[in-house]
Amino acid sequence: QVQLVESGGGLVQSGGSLRLSCTVSGDTLEKYAFAWFRQAPGKAREGLLCINSKSERTYMKSSVRGRFYIIRDNFLNTVFLQMTNVTPEDTAVYYCATDLSSFCPDSEAAYWGQGTQVFVDS
Repeated sequence: QVQLVESGGGLVQSGGSLRLSCTVSGDTLEKYAFAWFRQAPGKAREGLLCINSKSERTYMKSSVRGRFYIIRDNFLNTVFLQMTNVTPEDTAVYYCATDLSSFCPDSEAAYWGQGTQVFVDS
């Protein structure tokens, strides 16, 4: 049984940085694509970035391009979301997801973590 566990959320000042982690257990990470999503209060869940098994990255939301980065560490079996220059609009619960395939998951992905809350203080 594959499990994804996010961590690293918390309170950060506007303009600051934060790194979120998604640790995978039950399978090896290296074969699959993973994506980060987020859901703000009262809004739909939205995709941010994806990284495939070749470490090719796809931005799913233009407003995070140049500020958010997705990194995979196959040795640690962890996918990271590096957030920089954050704004209050980045306040949301952040999730990682995978379909256990080489294709980037969408909002109907099969496997999700429980999420980690990020608050950006203005």
